[in-house]
Amino acid sequence: MILKISQHKILVLLLLIVTVSCSKQEKTDDGIIKINDKGIPVMQPLQEELPLLSTAFINDKKFSISRYFEKTWSERNDNVSFLVAKNGQIIYENYMGFANKSTDEKITKDTPLHIASVSKVITATAILMLIDAKKIKLDQKVVTLIKNFPYPDVTIQTLLNHRSGMKNYAYFTYENNNWDKKKLLTNEDIIKVMVEKEIPLETKTDTRFSYCNTNYAVLALIVEKITKLKFPVALKEMIFAPLGMTNTHVCDFEKDSQNIVPSYKGNNVEIGTDYLDGIYGDKNIYSTPRDLLKFDKARYAPFFLNPELLKKVYKGYSYESKGTRNYGLGVRIIEFEKGEPFYYHNGWWHGNTSSLITLRKEKVTMIVLSNKFTKKTYQTKKLSSLFGDYPFKLNDNSDE
Repeated sequence: MILKISQHKILVLLLLIVTVSCSKQEKTDDGIIKINDKGIPVMQPLQEELPLLSTAFINDKKFSISRYFEKTWSERNDNVSFLVAKNGQIIYENYMGFANKSTDEKITKDTPLHIASVSKVITATAILMLIDAKKIKLDQKVVTLIKNFPYPDVTIQTLLNHRSGMKNYAYFTYENNNWDKKKLLTNEDIIKVMVEKEIPLETKTDTRFSYCNTNYAVLALIVEKITKLKFPVALKEMIFAPLGMTNTHVCDFEKDSQNIVPSYKGNNVEIGTDYLDGIYGDKNIYSTPRDLLKFDKARYAPFFLNPELLKKVYKGYSYESKGTRNYGLGVRIIEFEKGEPFYYHNGWWHGNTSSLITLRKEKVTMIVLSNKFTKKTYQTKKLSSLFGDYPFKLNDNSDE
């Protein structure tokens, strides 16, 4: 009898071990992070359904949003992908204009457009997942990860919140013939130029906020270092594929340059590419509003990040100058004297403009993408007043 009980316990224990091993999950102090068979953290969709919106609520908001859209994007030659959702449910979306004027290809719900600096939100998410999985640390110095990195005080956090003090690679590679403009610049080349040309910091690290694309180009290199995958592959495995973002990819410029959607000036003149178009992390993600909605919704999942790390994402880090604007870890913030903070990220690269707004209290997502230069993209924040106590007015013509 004793022998049978012992054998039974052993069998139960073995089954438990097998079950845990097959799930490929690692338990932390604060939750469970899903890890794939390569040891890489994988973003999980929100499993529980958010409350369904009533028909009356949808119709009321849809009426106001559609009027705003028709008034704002009324010109026949506008190019835009536009979506507003609450609780992950689309209230209103619209797609118009040309993805490619030379081929008469129209923009549809499945057309990936360059999301410019909204890419930073996704790059930051990949880094935060690696931190949460204890692959790296928020306060870890970059010099411990990237060989020959020339700035000893720069940490992952100061890259995420734009307090590294580094100069913009678009400027220091252009100046003094520091780079041959006929050659495509890569993320690795940025480090090479920094070292060989002894590029100094613009300001002492962690003394002030200075928005700088170099920060996120370096973060992409860190993702590659830790995952041992090229950045486009790493983001596909960590975020895009698990969330079903089938129309989203990081542009590998040497492979994809002939297939990407072109961008245009306001007068419809096509804007070509240049030597900076190979850099990713700060930009170079192509996506759709529907895919970005999947991404934003997944950030509400209980174990997206442990609670303490998540708090650090949505707090400001720069208070040297008095004002309402601030920056968290991959997110812009407006901190009003009263009411909820306003979380968003805008983007602009060549003729591409973008805006991702996430009202976290109300679980509202607003996404606007355009491949024809316009500041109208950034006016979308005015719709926030339809959902919460935000001091934006629908008749306000501010573009900032």
